[in-house]
Amino acid sequence: MQTVTLIATAAMGLESVVAKEVKNLGYDVQVDNGKVQFEAPINAIPRCNLWLRSADRVKLLVGTFKATSFDDLFEGTKALPWELYIDENGQIPVIGKSVHSQLHSVPDCQKIVKKAIVERMKLKYGMVSKLPETGSMYRVEIALLKDEATLTIDTSGTGLHKRGYRVGQGEAPLKETLAASLVLLTNWHPDEPFIDPFCGSGTIPIEAAMIGQNIAPGFNREFASEGWSFVKQKYWDQAFEEAEDVANYNQPLDITGSDIDHKMIEIAKQNALEAGLGELIYWKQMQVSDLTFKQLNGYIVSNPPYGQRLGDEKKAAEITKQLGSIMKEHPTWSVYIITAFDQFEAAYGAKATKKRKLFNGYLRTDYYQYFGKKQKGD
Repeated sequence: MQTVTLIATAAMGLESVVAKEVKNLGYDVQVDNGKVQFEAPINAIPRCNLWLRSADRVKLLVGTFKATSFDDLFEGTKALPWELYIDENGQIPVIGKSVHSQLHSVPDCQKIVKKAIVERMKLKYGMVSKLPETGSMYRVEIALLKDEATLTIDTSGTGLHKRGYRVGQGEAPLKETLAASLVLLTNWHPDEPFIDPFCGSGTIPIEAAMIGQNIAPGFNREFASEGWSFVKQKYWDQAFEEAEDVANYNQPLDITGSDIDHKMIEIAKQNALEAGLGELIYWKQMQVSDLTFKQLNGYIVSNPPYGQRLGDEKKAAEITKQLGSIMKEHPTWSVYIITAFDQFEAAYGAKATKKRKLFNGYLRTDYYQYFGKKQKGD
């Protein structure tokens, strides 16, 4: 086995961001709703898990086939080469989902897939009794869409948004993968000022700093596939070595995170310290009306507070109006705001240069992008 087929899963609206990241790692991609598929050498498993900032998970595609009956599902699953990937003592939990398919009972599908994998494994390893399942974790997913069965193994373990630095958070934290995507969707360069005036627990500034210094987002965590025998240890060693070699820890950064809540600023500081970025980001407790700019050009990327409760819209309108008034005086700055407040442009006082639909969890949001007219200083 020289190559594998991998699927990097993406939140709705972020497929192109994930695809660009995968291409930057050197792999050709096929983009579909919620996923980016590509064929790559086995060492892509460590590299993609370490480097993909915007993807939710990296899954290994074992096979696809048509399944309109439980017999189809059993035989189709059993025909796949599970022994190429799963060790004989591997733990094999099975999860599932079914959309517009005749096989709509997900628990039954999970049981059938598990039984078929066990039968195949016992046959290949010459075992009579049940599999020991005492080794590494191989989480299998059966996904049925319009009677097409897709079987994958999750190489990541916990979702890739779990970077390992979050020691505290606010009421509605932004997923790290979404925060990184917001930065990747801008034209910001590490030598330019970057401000998040509603930073909460600091996720956007922290992700920006990691991007700015080219630090692999998965550098401080573990992955399910680290214990898999077909993904050799040398591939992991090489991937971590590559990440260390290309990190630019000497890149100076001008990143500021501010918030009206001093407790959030303390949490943000702790998270930044945990990420190894303690000295790189300037944190300040202040309200948006006190926002000031030392440089002529720069970027604001932020997720202002907005909930679904009574009075939130009025508060959101007030905050947005304040921000719009300030930024009107600084047309050379670019502003990128993600919010579920649908009257944002009216309150801000200007139509966005570009607008993109994104989802923050299950909450539909828009990403308003205002491109600044950059000027050269004296």
